[in-house]
Amino acid sequence: MYYDDEPEIISKSEIKRQMTALQKLGEKLLALSPKQLALVPMSEKLEEAIETAKRINHHEGKRRQMQYIGKLMRSEDGEAIGAVIQQIEDGQKALARAFQQLETWRDRMITEGEDAIGEFANTYPDVDRQHLRQLIRNAQKESSQNKPPANARKLFKYLREVYETSLED
Repeated sequence: MYYDDEPEIISKSEIKRQMTALQKLGEKLLALSPKQLALVPMSEKLEEAIETAKRINHHEGKRRQMQYIGKLMRSEDGEAIGAVIQQIEDGQKALARAFQQLETWRDRMITEGEDAIGEFANTYPDVDRQHLRQLIRNAQKESSQNKPPANARKLFKYLREVYETSLED
């Protein structure tokens, strides 16, 4: 007979997989910046263990500290921690995609000129077209003379500022 109120039996292998997953979650915590780490719901003891692990340089010492972090993770809310880490990773991926898109805009503006400027201005109406044209001219001139891309970097920086301003609106 099978009853719903019987405790579920978990194999040793499944327990080991769960512990490994918690340790990997702890490794992801180790990779976070202090600002990002502050967003994660965790105990002071785990926070101290992570700070200690960041200071350890010796391989074996770091490995043992990571095992300790994995042990501490057993008493933490792994799902909540995982959700916050996932949000941080998703935000980083979105930012990387946005930067790639801005790089594409920059390259198109340097090669296509006015057509790409018009499209960019339609997408980001707050752009200073005159300043943008000047940056593009400088980048084109520098490219034709096979100089290092200092002006292309300035153009990208300006495009990033326009993008970040559009996010604030």
